[in-house]
Amino acid sequence: MSQITDTVSKLTDDLKVGETDNAPKIVSGASARRAAKWFNYGTLVAMAIPLPLAIFWTGMSMLVYALNKHHPNPKVGYYTQWAAYRFYGVAGFAVAVAIFFPPKIIFYLVIWAIAAVILVPWTFYDLHRINKDTWEDTVVVPDVPFVDE
Repeated sequence: MSQITDTVSKLTDDLKVGETDNAPKIVSGASARRAAKWFNYGTLVAMAIPLPLAIFWTGMSMLVYALNKHHPNPKVGYYTQWAAYRFYGVAGFAVAVAIFFPPKIIFYLVIWAIAAVILVPWTFYDLHRINKDTWEDTVVVPDVPFVDE
């Protein structure tokens, strides 16, 4: 028992209350470029294999959007937001139109083909723009926590 309390007290002595690692972090330009491409890659995969990946991507894309919209590099949020506008706009239109379809697979394949014709070239163009853009390292300075004394 004494050994456990000695270990705990040693650990608590090393950790002072209110003290954190406030060293600035650097997000590399290559990492930001990769993050900006995630939404576009997901859209391409979803358009390549519509069932069930398009359905799963609709849900997963919300997580990717949430993670990247507030990235330290504002360009990541910009490119992610525009990729989301395209995908959700086309998906919303497809759902609004498909609600009136009879239960035959051909109608759903036609709306998927129309969505693919719209999204795939636009997504490749966006990936081209991301690759041509200048990506610089971003310095992230952590907030200083409030210490109540």
